[in-house]
Amino acid sequence: MKHKDDDKHDKPAKPSDKSSKVMPMGIMFVVLCGFSFYLGGIFCSGKNDIMSTQEVVKSVESSVKSVSTPIQVKSVSFSQCSADFQDYTPCTDPQRWMKYGRHRLTFMERHCPPAFDRKECLVPPPDGYKEPIRWPKSKNECWYRNVPYDWINKQKSNQHWLRKEGEKFYFPGGGTMFPNGVSAYVDLMQNLIPGMKDGTVRTAIDTGCGVASWGGDLLDRGILTVSLAPRDNHEAQVQFALERGIPAILGIISTQRLPFPSNSFDMAHCSRCLIPWTEFGGIYLLEVHRILRPGGFWVLSGPPVNYENRWRGWNTTAEEQKSDYEKLQELLTSMCFKLYNKKDDIAVWQKSTDTSCYKQLDTPDNYPPKCDDGTESDSGWYTPLRPCVVVPDPKNKKSSLKAIAKWPERLHSAPERVNDVRGGSDGAFKHDDSKWKSRVKHYKKLLPALGTNKIRNVMDMNTLYGGFAAALVEDPLWVMNVVSSYAPNTLPVVFDRGLIGTFHDWCEAFSTYPRTYDLLHVDGLFTTESHRCEMKYVLLEMDRILRPNGYVIIRESSYFVDAIATIAKGMKWGCRKESTEYDLETEKVLICQKKLWYSKQSS
Repeated sequence: MKHKDDDKHDKPAKPSDKSSKVMPMGIMFVVLCGFSFYLGGIFCSGKNDIMSTQEVVKSVESSVKSVSTPIQVKSVSFSQCSADFQDYTPCTDPQRWMKYGRHRLTFMERHCPPAFDRKECLVPPPDGYKEPIRWPKSKNECWYRNVPYDWINKQKSNQHWLRKEGEKFYFPGGGTMFPNGVSAYVDLMQNLIPGMKDGTVRTAIDTGCGVASWGGDLLDRGILTVSLAPRDNHEAQVQFALERGIPAILGIISTQRLPFPSNSFDMAHCSRCLIPWTEFGGIYLLEVHRILRPGGFWVLSGPPVNYENRWRGWNTTAEEQKSDYEKLQELLTSMCFKLYNKKDDIAVWQKSTDTSCYKQLDTPDNYPPKCDDGTESDSGWYTPLRPCVVVPDPKNKKSSLKAIAKWPERLHSAPERVNDVRGGSDGAFKHDDSKWKSRVKHYKKLLPALGTNKIRNVMDMNTLYGGFAAALVEDPLWVMNVVSSYAPNTLPVVFDRGLIGTFHDWCEAFSTYPRTYDLLHVDGLFTTESHRCEMKYVLLEMDRILRPNGYVIIRESSYFVDAIATIAKGMKWGCRKESTEYDLETEKVLICQKKLWYSKQSS
């Protein structure tokens, strides 16, 4: 993305005496001071300042574009990575795990390679890769060659997570805690949480998701789930989830916060996910508390729930499990959770909306203490976990689960937290919502596959309020909304609408496997991030996570479009340049498709 302006060959000025320099230097000093105060006012106004980095860069770029010709780059051709890179995840690479500590599984967190170790090659598909089975059929089956991992099939065969038959894996909906199938399990859960039936509960997170059968079942019930699991060598949980067409992301609760803002999810779930909730001062539960909105539910099935009847199968004693349950209950109570309901193997706790409970955390001897204001509660990008309770902001009274609009009304209702963003308002939100309806209508003319079952897994790489996703909500797809960690914090608005998303820095690799998205949408990302991230590496990352025959919609300033198309050609993409819905000269739309190719090393 970086470029140099043309050199200016001005004639040398004649020498002047010392006094003649005083006035220009004085003027320059005043101008620079004024400009510094101006920038200070912008950049020091905090992460929630919608007029911060993103719009400053855009205003600077717009002035450059008015006097500059589009940036040009030389033709480039990228080589193929070796076949053993077929499942390469740069920032969660098992080949680099030994460099990091084992404590609390730190090695499984994000650790991106240094710049000199970045790969500049195209990740190949596995030998025998086929175009994925389309939704909704994909929910129950996928091609074995696309995710060639047998470990779960062999080690968990008695639990019916999946089974291999011929060239396919089938997903019967089993699991460790689903002896009667996932649908029966969720039916019981809905009886315990009536809000799952009427649109009150819309967003959920599943920690330790297995093959995401829980999240897949909830899709049929109008609940959108982020399935979370770490990268591993043999299970490929997240890869199975995305191959099925179910939202998922690589991640682990370890020493860093999850990449989500506070008060985001309506429900969190752990089905024998093996997270030691009461260890390390309950710091993992404190993170669940942070990302749950007030009134939200935490659901646990597995040890120590129902220990009275289950302890014999857990290689433990009833006394030990009783002690574990009492510790868990005590810890949850200290965080302002209340036991909401319990039956058989499922226990449900609810995060309190009562401010008086959080006031009790001010006492000196209380544990866990209330977090101070030293770390922003929404900060979720390489932010260390802290052993303290993030207290919900009392001014956001309409963000609690009982106060926020039910789904689907909440999708087009301006959330209360839009006012936390400078420049954000009900009017600005409505304008953005309307704008994206118009844009998506135009996109569907340019890309007829959009809205059909050819496109299931979608990412909006540089969203503001999730307007692109909202305009597609009736189509058979889901959207991962990405907000830059360097941009104004608008992700709470996305979650308040009943959509899902994550923080990310596009100078780094995304937390997913290769070949996991059917469509990537980019709106002004290269203009916004050109001062930080090199275009080549962003596009190579897009190629890594895009499925063969997948599509890309790039809405970008005319200044960058030709350069993007040139690099895309070197990645075996076919692109065409189109006009925007208003036929603007300063902005164009690139429609690209990644070709299916196979490694030369394949047998």
